[in-house]
Amino acid sequence: MKVYFDARQLGHAPQVYFRRGAAMPHQEQPQRAEILRDMLLSEGFEISAPGDHGVGPIKAVHNPGYVDFLPDAYDRFVESAGAEALAIPTMHPGVRRGKEPRDIHGQLGWWMTDTSTLLTPGSWDAAYWSAQSAVAAAEAVLSGERAAYALCRPPGHHAMRDCSNGFCFFNNACIAAHHMTSKYRKVALIDVDVHTGNGSLDILYERGDIFFCSLHPDPATYPTFFLGHADETGEGAGAGTKLNLLLEQGASQDDVLATLDKGIAAARAFGAEALVVSLGFDMAADDPLAAVAVYPDGFATMARKLADMGLPTVLVQEGGYLGPSLADNGRAFLTTFRKAIQ
Repeated sequence: MKVYFDARQLGHAPQVYFRRGAAMPHQEQPQRAEILRDMLLSEGFEISAPGDHGVGPIKAVHNPGYVDFLPDAYDRFVESAGAEALAIPTMHPGVRRGKEPRDIHGQLGWWMTDTSTLLTPGSWDAAYWSAQSAVAAAEAVLSGERAAYALCRPPGHHAMRDCSNGFCFFNNACIAAHHMTSKYRKVALIDVDVHTGNGSLDILYERGDIFFCSLHPDPATYPTFFLGHADETGEGAGAGTKLNLLLEQGASQDDVLATLDKGIAAARAFGAEALVVSLGFDMAADDPLAAVAVYPDGFATMARKLADMGLPTVLVQEGGYLGPSLADNGRAFLTTFRKAIQ
């Protein structure tokens, strides 16, 4: 199974963010990718750097204005506010009526939703090459590989069409899924990160060619809030092609796996010809952002269930933070998936 990762993805290095009004150490650290990379190498996976497919695949799912805003946004912020300030939005448009301002502080609020996705000197390169890793994995599958894994960092499934959100700049899974539609009429995107794939839901809501299913606790009471309710099933051409499967906070491994079975059955009923998986190891019981209790053997079972769908598959890394079992969970899922498709 081919693996794609670029060292420039380590350049985004946020130090703090605000949660419940308090500043705290940022959870989305470069070490996450280093731990998974080193595990992959120890298990004999060959890691390739992605080629550069440009901004075209990114702009295919994101507002081009948002994409064009990011490359020099940090430098412009520092020029205005100084290097000691946090490059986060402090004013927002509310409902998205109005026009994009020219001032950098207003632009941060226009294109960015929260304090968790702050800009640092290496953010643009990291987000750009994370997206390129997803495109490279999709290209590999389009070229005949049974499956490929993109070690995407920063993650992507919270990024909406025209704004960052929840540690995410570009929605790597949606970029991969859209890329797959160049060959496959129907693509399924199944999100097994513990948080709702709210950005993916936003991007895909009116698309009928990409089925989307997310497993997550009720967004009425659990981040990222707002999107991911059971009655949000798509609109227009996408009506009936979106499925939010809600988990109880503290759900057991058996509960999670039984819920995944429902998502897989729905993807099959949709007639999916290819699969993209938003792969989050923050389903782990000991993850710093834990809300359910999945263990390494559960991730292995999850991998077998998804591999048994028998579809060309792109695996896209999402969450999974610096808990004790991160490497073990990654090893359990990825080695099991590799064995299952051989």
